[in-house]
Amino acid sequence: MNSLPFAYLIPIFLIALYFILRKKKPVIEPLTETDRQILNDYVGYYHHLDSTDKLKFEQKVAEFFSAVKIEGVGVEMTTLDELLIASSAVIPIFGFSDWQYKNLTSVLLYPDTFDKDFQFEGAERNIMGMVGSGYMNGQMILSRSALRHGFSKSAGKENTAIHEFVHLLDKSDGATDGVPENLMSHEYTLPWIKMMHEEIKRIENNKSDINPYAITNEAEFFAVVSEYFFEKPELLKEKHPDLYQQLCHIFAQQPAG
Repeated sequence: MNSLPFAYLIPIFLIALYFILRKKKPVIEPLTETDRQILNDYVGYYHHLDSTDKLKFEQKVAEFFSAVKIEGVGVEMTTLDELLIASSAVIPIFGFSDWQYKNLTSVLLYPDTFDKDFQFEGAERNIMGMVGSGYMNGQMILSRSALRHGFSKSAGKENTAIHEFVHLLDKSDGATDGVPENLMSHEYTLPWIKMMHEEIKRIENNKSDINPYAITNEAEFFAVVSEYFFEKPELLKEKHPDLYQQLCHIFAQQPAG
């Protein structure tokens, strides 16, 4: 058998494969000095990182920009808006070295709250953010007013954008149920479910400082307490030490130090 033609095909195949892989690899543009200053001024989480972790955070923000399209709908996007959205995505996954939001392709920024039909004008506009499903699968919608409020000094324990990205993490195992199986070891699953239900009862009996929206269902509980975990970690650790420790295991980080 003459193997010479086959030998010629090998380098051709390797060259073709190289160009295919190179084409699919997204271009990651490094952040500018202006970008870093905005992060330092507006994102408290980033501000408190040491120099090494700041570089890591910046890289993850740049990777997010290369993988997810951010668009304004009825609003002109600014660099601040883009960096706040990317920071909201990075904060929950900062403890993981190679996490990517494979279930997200684009983020749409609306000027303000919107309704169930995605309209941001008229009455009954009470939605600040949502993860799309059905024909909207792979998309996230955020209100600019809620996005910016979440990073303001008056936000308290709340951050709408982080809330929505936590829903995406929860959804990554196939079910948005408050149990992020992709993020937690199996031995923590049952204790976490038990802890959720116990705290939900305390909220129902007005014996908890956690936002009552958390009792909607387990998915909302997880997203709400995650906001608390990242926005006011010291307070959560003081008032809910067991809950804080469980979230440390889930997110592989300890924001309270």
